[in-house]
Amino acid sequence: MTRPPTAAQRRVIDAADPVTGRLRGTRAQLDALVQRGLAFRHPRPPHDHFLTPEGHRVRQGITQAPGPAGAPDAPASTGVFAARTGGEPDPPPSGPARRREVHSAWQGLLELRRMTNPDGSVDRPCGWERTHLVRAAALALEAAGHRPAGPDEAGYRVRETPQPEAVAVYEPDGEALRTCAATLEAAGWQVSEHREPRTGTRYLLASPRRA
Repeated sequence: MTRPPTAAQRRVIDAADPVTGRLRGTRAQLDALVQRGLAFRHPRPPHDHFLTPEGHRVRQGITQAPGPAGAPDAPASTGVFAARTGGEPDPPPSGPARRREVHSAWQGLLELRRMTNPDGSVDRPCGWERTHLVRAAALALEAAGHRPAGPDEAGYRVRETPQPEAVAVYEPDGEALRTCAATLEAAGWQVSEHREPRTGTRYLLASPRRA
């Protein structure tokens, strides 16, 4: 489990611009947030730092210190948010708290697109997504309400591939697979359907659209 942010890191996160997620802090503080996946350094001058989708989630108070026993909607952990890629042996519990987490992370990702795409576009993936392909595609699917595969239940699975800038999405139900394709296309991904030559298993190959 990832450790929650320190008190000093929380102060930097809480002081971020509420719209853009722009951060102010010492170089050590900002570097620590980058290492934890809660912030990123903008590639263009003046190289300001901004919250990632996980950082936005923390700022909005979804990650909290453990509350009293029996408190409603208490999160299962205080770790950094991760979208469901499908097939996790110990997935987070579903429910209203999880849906709020996913919605917040998706809104943070859209803001990240607006801030980092040269034209401010939110309809195509940004640089962060291109370096976190599986997490980005999984977030788009989970945010749209698709069901990830569980230990004993069917659903989508997002996996790495040998191809650069491409992920594979598996879903045993053909109609659900086509719906996943439509969701990813709407989120700015190029999608094509394939079959594994040895097993005949159908899957999607998805890559972030550049234009």
